[in-house]
Amino acid sequence: MVEPTGEATVREARARYFAENGFDEGGYRSRFVKLQLGPLPVWILNTKSRVRSVRLHDVHHVLTGYGTDVLGEGEIGAFELGAGCADHFAAWYLNLNAVAIALPLGPGALRRAFARGRRSRCLYDREWDEALLDETVAGLRRRLPVVAPELEATPAERLAFAAAATAGVAVFLSHFLLLAGLVRLLA
Repeated sequence: MVEPTGEATVREARARYFAENGFDEGGYRSRFVKLQLGPLPVWILNTKSRVRSVRLHDVHHVLTGYGTDVLGEGEIGAFELGAGCADHFAAWYLNLNAVAIALPLGPGALRRAFARGRRSRCLYDREWDEALLDETVAGLRRRLPVVAPELEATPAERLAFAAAATAGVAVFLSHFLLLAGLVRLLA
């Protein structure tokens, strides 16, 4: 994703993000949404909890410039985990999985994104407000703030990232254990 200029409004930058990635606001209203895991499409139930979080998640993509490929979703997931997802339980769950899936592709990039999140703030401490879209990208980056991405993790941030990544792998692998248990019950 190409980062928008700071003078663009969040509304303009989000519209460009949607256009570049084939998204639209239908993702906030649809009963099911398709997530793309590389070549593999995965359909998930679009719960109220997910919609509550994804509106803010999309703005985080705009503010950070992280992409929507597997590594980019891992980076935004690591950033959001580092900044904290407050009571957005869908964000915690989806971000832990995103980090686990992207971990083999770029652990260093994920670690840096996590450290960036630890030094920034995100929008998960509030509810969605349409007025957010009228702010400039630069203004919202300053207000939160969202720090620049060129940084290395401190030893404490490395340890915290290792814990988050381990939790992500555990959550991701639990899906397979659950599926294996269901298959065994049905067999």
